[in-house]
Amino acid sequence: MTRPDKDDALLCEREHKLTIVAVTACATGVAHTYMAAEQLEKLAKEHRFAIKIETQGVFGIKNHITEKDIIASDLVIIASDIKIDNTDRFAGSRILNVSINALLLSPDDVVTTIRKILHFPRGKVIDV
Repeated sequence: MTRPDKDDALLCEREHKLTIVAVTACATGVAHTYMAAEQLEKLAKEHRFAIKIETQGVFGIKNHITEKDIIASDLVIIASDIKIDNTDRFAGSRILNVSINALLLSPDDVVTTIRKILHFPRGKVIDV
């Protein structure tokens, strides 16, 4: 008999295997910010993980990620080609920095990296 995978154990404990918070932002704060958010929502549905996405776009910060959200999360994804606001709030979290192009053009690679980073301790930062 094999030992259950950590992700399988998490699935038994709650409805979703994984809880992610994400921030999306692009240089103009229009199309790509929201396209990246849509791609993350699609991946969350496809791979059955819970996600809350904050957009930092032309309309300001929408769907603000709270401290409670961050504490409850397994991973922070920053999908951006620019510096986002308030990055210090994610200190001590696992962080995946991904370019919007990589997220939109190679979502399977992003999912693979998400799976890899979960094996690292909190505080680990990976750039894709």
